[in-house]
Amino acid sequence: MMAGLSDSIRSGDGVAGVLARVSRSFTGLVGLLIVAAIIAIAALAPFIAPHDPDAIDVLNRFSGPSARHWLGSDHLGRDLASRLMHGATVAMAVALAAISAGLTIGTALGILAAYLPTRWERFILIIFDVILSFPSLILALAIVAVFGPSTVMVVLIVAITLIPQFGRVARAQVLTLKSAPFLEAERILGASSLRIVTSHVLPNIVGPLLVLASMDVPVVITIEAGLSFLGLGVRPPQSSWGTLIQDGYQYLSDSWIPVLVSSVALVLATLGFTLFGEALRDAADPRLNRER
Repeated sequence: MMAGLSDSIRSGDGVAGVLARVSRSFTGLVGLLIVAAIIAIAALAPFIAPHDPDAIDVLNRFSGPSARHWLGSDHLGRDLASRLMHGATVAMAVALAAISAGLTIGTALGILAAYLPTRWERFILIIFDVILSFPSLILALAIVAVFGPSTVMVVLIVAITLIPQFGRVARAQVLTLKSAPFLEAERILGASSLRIVTSHVLPNIVGPLLVLASMDVPVVITIEAGLSFLGLGVRPPQSSWGTLIQDGYQYLSDSWIPVLVSSVALVLATLGFTLFGEALRDAADPRLNRER
């Protein structure tokens, strides 16, 4: 699986070919459709949302689904459909930012650990172990206690927790690849270490890292929603699926619709990205491709 996705993209197959293999299975197709829908809604939320997500209409609080409010309204009369769409934007923005930061830093540290002397490699692995020893929630509480809750803090917390897994995967892939004959030939021809890493090592290890990143998206979305639900993440009045669930939970006796629609959105996002990530993993595995 190490280079399966990378080879597919570099060859004539391209991204379209990888997505075609993902959609061959029913679960992969379902995941791809859900992911595409969520990304489209998140990107187009400012243009397709029927109302201003922060517009208060107290006279229509807790209204049911209607032509004016497709999914009803919350305790302040704000349109749930609009807040749900803008919540998708926040969820995807946090997920992409946190995963990009964790992937970049983790991959760099993993490659360094594979090439540095043993004592420095152990030092980097100890850093990974220290980060992994802190539960995400405890780490979040510690950081929020110092800097205060905000969306930036959510991105920072999640990125820190993701660094070790990307770093370990990158290190393992580089150690497997380091003694490959084509890399030895490059060294003999006088290629610098930087050229070898950027031109040969990175393209060959990016496949499993991208698969891992895709499977981390639902994890990040859930963490962001959980932190926002606890008041440690996105701050009101900004829309977030976690704050929507929290607002609905406080007024559950008045209406169950806010909790239901926000919870369903979170479940669908988690399900969609999980199915897509698993299908992408299978599509990137050359052994499975040969069997097919």
